[in-house]
Amino acid sequence: MANELTVAVLGPGGVGGLLAALLSRTGHRVICLSGERTAEALRTDGIQVRSARFGDFTARVEADTELREPVDACLVTVKHTALDAALARVPAPVLSDGLLVPFLNGVEHPAALRARYRPDRVAPAVIRVESTRVAPGVVEHGSPFAEIDLTGTDVPRARLDALAEAFAAAGPATRVLEDETAALWAKMSFLAPFALLTTVYGLPLGEVRTRHRDELTALVEETAAISRACGGPADPAQALARYDAFPASTKSSMQRDAEAGRPLELDAIGGALLRAAERHGIPAPVVARVVGEVHPSA
Repeated sequence: MANELTVAVLGPGGVGGLLAALLSRTGHRVICLSGERTAEALRTDGIQVRSARFGDFTARVEADTELREPVDACLVTVKHTALDAALARVPAPVLSDGLLVPFLNGVEHPAALRARYRPDRVAPAVIRVESTRVAPGVVEHGSPFAEIDLTGTDVPRARLDALAEAFAAAGPATRVLEDETAALWAKMSFLAPFALLTTVYGLPLGEVRTRHRDELTALVEETAAISRACGGPADPAQALARYDAFPASTKSSMQRDAEAGRPLELDAIGGALLRAAERHGIPAPVVARVVGEVHPSA
């Protein structure tokens, strides 16, 4: 990779739109892949970002409905519920040697993507951010932070380092991690209790962590046990401390989807958690109950 990269962004929504705009602002060529209506809006008006952390700005990007040329990396920032249809916009022969960088919730997607694209070019990433698309090409970044972990078991380290350098220069604090399993389960261990409980109760994190503290604690402990069995980190106290440090008004993306009547990533988060628990014989009664309570909303 050269210093200036060509990066495709599949799904320029809250996360994808923010990353596309930040990378474009720092001089990288960015091609957003979406439906024609969104693509036309991006070609005409660019991406408008409203962020206390990164400032309010508009970034120019290219936009298309399909990847038509090789790129250094393609960021996959759609929801799991739209993944299969969205991947049709990224033909494997066109992506070729480019990195495929999924910013997806859950832990099961890398295997599926490696069956479709070059296994040694699939570089899973984790992002910690609250960012929302409020209109095509308009992104509100609400969290005081944006942090990226980039990994990839068989991806050449130089490729990961070059992309991480581009992310870090654009704004998000970025690091490359050696252990892909640990990176994905660290995100899952934090995300699952947060997403499930905020969605079940329709409350922001601040109210969940006070009004439903015992349930949150039990869910965190079960998730940590599952993570440990899968080779991931397991520190319930650290997870609870991180929840306590978040702004009280924080909502999960699953909660926002439920409020908007959109399909929920319940299977990618809760379903994957239960499947992992079953594989390893880990009791998870609280996870099972809460997933069951979310299910009607899906």
